[in-house]
Amino acid sequence: MLTQAQRDIIKATIPLLETGGEALATHFYTIMLDGHPEVRPLFNQAHQASGSQPRALANGVLMYARNIDRLENLGPLASQIVNKHVALQILPEHYPIVGACLLRAIREVLGEDIATDEVIAAWGAAYQQLADLLIGAEEQVYESVAAAPGGWRGGRLFRVACKVPESSEITSFYLEPVDGKPVIAHKPGQYISLRLNIEGTECRRSYSLSAPSSGVGLRISVKREPTGVASNYLHDQVIAGSVLELFPPSGNFTLAEGTKPLVLISGGVGITPTIAMAETALQAGERPVVFIHYARNAQAQAFKDLLCEWSQRFPQFKAYIVYTDASADSAVQPDAVGTPSIEQLQQWMPEDRDVEAYFLGPKPFMAFMKRSLHEMGVPDGQAHYEFFGPAEELA
Repeated sequence: MLTQAQRDIIKATIPLLETGGEALATHFYTIMLDGHPEVRPLFNQAHQASGSQPRALANGVLMYARNIDRLENLGPLASQIVNKHVALQILPEHYPIVGACLLRAIREVLGEDIATDEVIAAWGAAYQQLADLLIGAEEQVYESVAAAPGGWRGGRLFRVACKVPESSEITSFYLEPVDGKPVIAHKPGQYISLRLNIEGTECRRSYSLSAPSSGVGLRISVKREPTGVASNYLHDQVIAGSVLELFPPSGNFTLAEGTKPLVLISGGVGITPTIAMAETALQAGERPVVFIHYARNAQAQAFKDLLCEWSQRFPQFKAYIVYTDASADSAVQPDAVGTPSIEQLQQWMPEDRDVEAYFLGPKPFMAFMKRSLHEMGVPDGQAHYEFFGPAEELA
């Protein structure tokens, strides 16, 4: 239990976190990943190299310190952390490693004159408080998922039933459980994580589920990243009949039930969860669905035929496609060419802005969409988004 004196110490370190939090987080990851190789599979090294993981941690630590007296003010951040931890199967035994490395990083970055024994003790107590909260919340999720029909805990083996190219860079993998038992009903927008062994090294990666729940299998649609260790392995080495280890579905970027018009906006591979949301909504009834997708060109666009089929089959479905460069395939005519604009959104979205909007794509894309939807009058609580990797703020 944190004492008031310890809370005061935590709050007094906020200015230091505001100016040096990212340097502290970067040093923390260096200490932990060098000293504890057993936790390396839990972290995407590309996110380390880009700095997005340290930035996300620095933001999380700062938010925690700012709200140390009222943790409920953390809002969706805590839920996001729990879902990502559950997806990667973070366990109670991982927390002491993180705590010890974090306290060491605080001491080494701030120096002993600032990071005194009292400061270290306060942050140790604060970390333990947060760890206990997360461990408890994660255990509830683990138990709930395992107890649900078709649910499981830990890894479960799935066989690749088939691979289907969706574009020049995105391939769908249809996965069926080796044990032949039912598969838990996931929510549209959720993702699963894979535990892969690539050339003797374990890595874990999360991928959005790109099809509604069927009860018998799952589908992920993976973009080949030029330097992506896992995505290139899946594209090049995994074939029909290959067996993969999956962790259960997770994530809170999920389609809300209701009758409000649905606006789904995606950039690039961000289409994978929105295509599942659209299909779920179309299967459920006559809820209007506006689907806006931005792709580099026709070759890079996934699910072209499916979107055309839905446009013809469902009168309540409207799809709009924008290519950055349409010259690559003159036979395919998009609805617009160029970068996203608020004029496009105003033209294509329902006049009544009382909609449920979901958007996903690269960070600058999402920042633009969040700002534009707000300016157009979509209630902030009805504009939903999620990051592919570490949770960050959209300025």
